[in-house]
Amino acid sequence: MTFDYKKEYKEFYLPKNKPELVTVPSMNFIAVRGMGDPNEEGGGYKQSIGLLYGIAFTIKMSKKEEHRIKGYFDYVVPPLEGLWWQEGVKGVDYARKDKFEWISMIRLPEFVTKEEFDWAIEEAEAKKKTDFSKVEFFTYEEGMCVQCMHIGPYDSEPATIEAMDRFAGEQGYLPDLDGSRYHHEIYLSDVRRCRPENLKTVIRHPLRSQ
Repeated sequence: MTFDYKKEYKEFYLPKNKPELVTVPSMNFIAVRGMGDPNEEGGGYKQSIGLLYGIAFTIKMSKKEEHRIKGYFDYVVPPLEGLWWQEGVKGVDYARKDKFEWISMIRLPEFVTKEEFDWAIEEAEAKKKTDFSKVEFFTYEEGMCVQCMHIGPYDSEPATIEAMDRFAGEQGYLPDLDGSRYHHEIYLSDVRRCRPENLKTVIRHPLRSQ
């Protein structure tokens, strides 16, 4: 049976549409860093997605290559995720998308070491004749967070975030968006095929004690 991270780790990928606390362990990702409006046609963010999936599917389809990754198991490529921030802003300012800084990322299966990741970069560059030098092996540990399933367009996220902040405060926590812990989104819908009002996005914020 093909391993599906969304189904096996529902606590991280399928929260309810009301705020909840979650402790998120260290995970490894394929990642690309950048700046600018994610909606810009041909911009850095949209280019990053192509790079991420190029490496993600190189690793997934390695089962058909001579190269064998130790511990490999068949799996569904996990969903696209993003860490977002803006210089001098606590959280995010949706009216200033051009000021976004971001890390676009896809979770790596546990069997992918840095050495296997480097192999995938070389393999993808050779086969696709594309420069993957912007792609990095990225480790991120969030720890205690508040999260919620947001249903609707991205620009309506502030209402969900306000509810998350209220809930966290009631539990004795404050948002901890300090420059090394970020506004985190996990995209469960294909924006090309889904109406804006039906988009499903996990929103997650790191916390600290009051």
